[in-house]
Amino acid sequence: MTFATLGLIEPLLRALETLGYQTPTPVQAQAIPAVLAGRDLMAAAQTGTGKTAGFALPLLQLLTMEGPKVAANSARALILCPTRELAEQVHASVAEYAQHLPLTTYAVYGGVSINPQMMKLRKGVDILVATPGRLIDLFRQNALKLNQLQTLVLDEADRMLDLGFSEELANIYRMLPKKRQTLLFSATFSDDIRLLAGQMLNDPLSIEVSPRNVAANTVQQWVVPVDKKRKPELFVHLMRKGRWKQVLVFAKTRNGVDALVDKLQGLGINADGIHGDKPQATRQRALDRFKASEVQILVATDVAARGLDIEDLPLVVNFDLPIVAEDYIHRIGRTGRAGNPGEAISLVCADEVNMLSAIEMLTRQTLTRKMEPDFVPEHRVPDTDASGQVVKKPKKPKKPKTSGGGGKRNLGKWVDSGDVAPVEPSIKPVRKVPVFNTGPRKKK
Repeated sequence: MTFATLGLIEPLLRALETLGYQTPTPVQAQAIPAVLAGRDLMAAAQTGTGKTAGFALPLLQLLTMEGPKVAANSARALILCPTRELAEQVHASVAEYAQHLPLTTYAVYGGVSINPQMMKLRKGVDILVATPGRLIDLFRQNALKLNQLQTLVLDEADRMLDLGFSEELANIYRMLPKKRQTLLFSATFSDDIRLLAGQMLNDPLSIEVSPRNVAANTVQQWVVPVDKKRKPELFVHLMRKGRWKQVLVFAKTRNGVDALVDKLQGLGINADGIHGDKPQATRQRALDRFKASEVQILVATDVAARGLDIEDLPLVVNFDLPIVAEDYIHRIGRTGRAGNPGEAISLVCADEVNMLSAIEMLTRQTLTRKMEPDFVPEHRVPDTDASGQVVKKPKKPKKPKTSGGGGKRNLGKWVDSGDVAPVEPSIKPVRKVPVFNTGPRKKK
């Protein structure tokens, strides 16, 4: 199969040839004909399999072949993304695909001045890529009208819910024309997203080209147990032992990012960090330097779990496990892209065992553990498996009570010092799903 057999027009085929695209990926082969046919769509595929081209190519063709010229302060198609980085990457891809078409594209997001964005929108754009918050700001200031909108694309909608965009999505939904095409693309589709799709989409076609919530099989994954306080020391040890050249590291908090970057820089290691408190220009500069191999270690919060497309990135390290298990899929999806090999290492301490268990249950695999001899944790990380259960260490028989003691008193009961307190499974945070006013919709 070729892109030509999918019915794409010559200017798009010429752009794809320039970019070196030869054969459609499975998600592209199924999504492109469906979008060209005007269907609403839910498409789930592993990260790095070409989802952006799956919706951007047919969308560009539809806008070229159909509809009136874009009006002032208007957009004919809207692509919503959860983060600034993903919005920039999607817009860059769309612009490359559209290089031989008479269409205009633009990206808007927060963290930068809104005035240049308002000026750019005065003439209207055919395709607008946006984060939800900035889109609403522009709409409320009358800098953007959506009455001409033909297509809405939600890229990584599950991440939008994780980041608390449920209310914004509901507001945006009310701003849109009822007659439109809606496309949802993501690496994972939680039950919350399927509920959202039922409210926003009209008789959608569902595409799942890979097992749900499974990481790419090109990524080798393993876990290294360690005490929490020794994680920085273990990271440096593994980096030097493995002679790592380019590593993307995920930390749970902004303070955690800054602390690890300071530690690495203090050791003379070329490291930088990105998180939500940093200005967009600073974040983009760090990403650009990392892509150009000017920075060896890039430490990030989950703001970078979606949208980073780094060619041949060899390694991802989870310095901290993510709170939401689905984010693990997106984190390690930064490596092993487009069929290339990759590695994902997670440094896990005892108080992260429930997160590890949730990840293994989600991915339906038990992650291999590799002990580092000099870093065996004092606080044992209980065994876990893909069933989602924490395997508790068998308790030693209690010693009989003797005069003079020898045990430890705890809440009035004698407990042997070798006992291991059971770890209760954590309750997954409940994400608020926007509820839309779903009245009767016009037939397309």
